[in-house]
Amino acid sequence: MTRSLAALDARLDSTGADAYCIEADNADANQLYLSGFDAPDPFLTAYTGDELALLVSGLEYGRARTESDADTVARLSTYDYQRRAAEAGQATALSGVYADFLADLGVDSALVPERFPLGVADGLREAGVAVGVDRDGAVETVRATKRDEELDAVRRAQAANEAAMAAAEALIADADVREDGTLVIAGDGAADGDDADGPAPLTSERVREEIETTLLRHGCALDETIVACGADAADPHDRGSGPLRAGEPVIVDIFPREKSSKYHADMTRTFSKGEPSDAVAERFELTREALSAALDALEPGATGAEVHAAACDVYEAAGCPTLRSDPDTETGFIHSTGHGVGLDVHERPSVNARGEELRPGHVITVEPGLYDPAVGGVRIEDIVAVTEDGYENLTDYPVELVVE
Repeated sequence: MTRSLAALDARLDSTGADAYCIEADNADANQLYLSGFDAPDPFLTAYTGDELALLVSGLEYGRARTESDADTVARLSTYDYQRRAAEAGQATALSGVYADFLADLGVDSALVPERFPLGVADGLREAGVAVGVDRDGAVETVRATKRDEELDAVRRAQAANEAAMAAAEALIADADVREDGTLVIAGDGAADGDDADGPAPLTSERVREEIETTLLRHGCALDETIVACGADAADPHDRGSGPLRAGEPVIVDIFPREKSSKYHADMTRTFSKGEPSDAVAERFELTREALSAALDALEPGATGAEVHAAACDVYEAAGCPTLRSDPDTETGFIHSTGHGVGLDVHERPSVNARGEELRPGHVITVEPGLYDPAVGGVRIEDIVAVTEDGYENLTDYPVELVVE
């Protein structure tokens, strides 16, 4: 993928550092983005402005040469790592190897991200390399603006997301309702203490299983997702557990990662099997209105703070507390309106009270919600891309509360 690292170049120029360095494995989105290399063990990336160089183990050397974005790939053995490790220990040897590798690149000073390993930083300093911390997140800033290939990856992940959401909704819609309000489905009743041939409770866990299976069939995966019912749904990050119940809001929040590209999508819908209480229905409609208001405020040049304020305005006008009107509130609108999405499911830009300017290529969520343990929780979330003249909603899934 072609990309511009102009923001990173500017950060190097402003600090006077010779290179931007990352030491991490593929779980670090900055490493994956800058190096273009997907490796399960930590390796060193150095970007000088003129050259992108990787230092990897012998195991990864061949693959790094063919798969990474690096101009230069070196291996630990070039710097006699094994002998040095045997004589001085792995940590000391690695620091010395890193320092020698950087010296070959003409690097005497390195700028590193805030989460750069402390031990590695100290070792580099002891070996004579000046190490400064990038507190402005230069790589995160670059990553926030998505290229066409990245947008396509998000679109694919979102298509898988919508298939998984449809599977979850179908399970809820097809469930029967016991006299006590518990949702039940035909299936493995024995696993839930019921008759093995009879209906079993439809649980959060069962719906998550359906979501995960569907995502795998569509080339995506996720570590966890939210299927939270009733009072559980009043905590925005409660994953949910146990049987689902009729007439209570069920928040389903799915944030998969495409396995091939590593890019995420994110979407939330709130469902009720049958008619919910008036309080839930009113909060759902108010949240739909807040979503619409936030989207109306979304355009290039607007800030995440302005988009967040639009959602807060709707809730506060209706008498609902927000963190803006009451920073200590535990009910109402108790989180930000959204966040950036890409290699991380939460990344820049922010869509909150401190949210920065939104630019074409930014991909963000818009997800207002209301929460109260006495009522339950309601949240609606779309994922959108900022364009030159507005935004493109990457979500193509209906917003409907009641399922039958």
